[in-house]
Amino acid sequence: MTVLADRFAGARLNSPNDVTSDSRDRVWFTDPRYGANRADMELDHESIFRLDPPTSDAADWTIVRVTFDTSRPNGLVFSPDGSTLYVAESPPAPEGHRQLRAYPVNADGTLGAGRVLHDFGEHRGIDGMRTDAAGNIVASCGWSQSGPGPRIGVFAPDGTVLAAHPVPTNPTNCVFGDTDQRGLYVTGYDGCLYHARTDLQG
Repeated sequence: MTVLADRFAGARLNSPNDVTSDSRDRVWFTDPRYGANRADMELDHESIFRLDPPTSDAADWTIVRVTFDTSRPNGLVFSPDGSTLYVAESPPAPEGHRQLRAYPVNADGTLGAGRVLHDFGEHRGIDGMRTDAAGNIVASCGWSQSGPGPRIGVFAPDGTVLAAHPVPTNPTNCVFGDTDQRGLYVTGYDGCLYHARTDLQG
């Protein structure tokens, strides 16, 4: 095992949660803090970070903070062309509203101003997500305690809800698979792994 980063500005990371990479081999991850006990947090923010691979000028991976407006970032995924980073913002209810956000990715690896594509209100929003070949966001969202229920939601790049497929448990993440990338694998609160053949392609 190789540790790429465990601190930012000398402070220990919170609870690195979800991860993705881009075409330049940079690693992006969310760093929320879940649970009631927050007394041992060393950072005073919950952000998204970018890890830049070693170069001739830097022998180690370099960690860079890229969001300054997130309070509990969760899942994240790039658009197929890498121009947009979709983020699940998941602050605790009832004060916080769960949102699907879109951030433009600048040429230097910074992020532009985020915009809200979908607001889940006080109900559980997105945990993990992927994009399909058409650029739609396929997301594990919802739960059995409130709202529309546990489901796989399909959102257009502008946030329009295209489909909602109920699942038997609160879903935590999803990924495309099978040789044709038309199979969707879903993990859930119940510890099970689910599989469905879809009309979407990863």
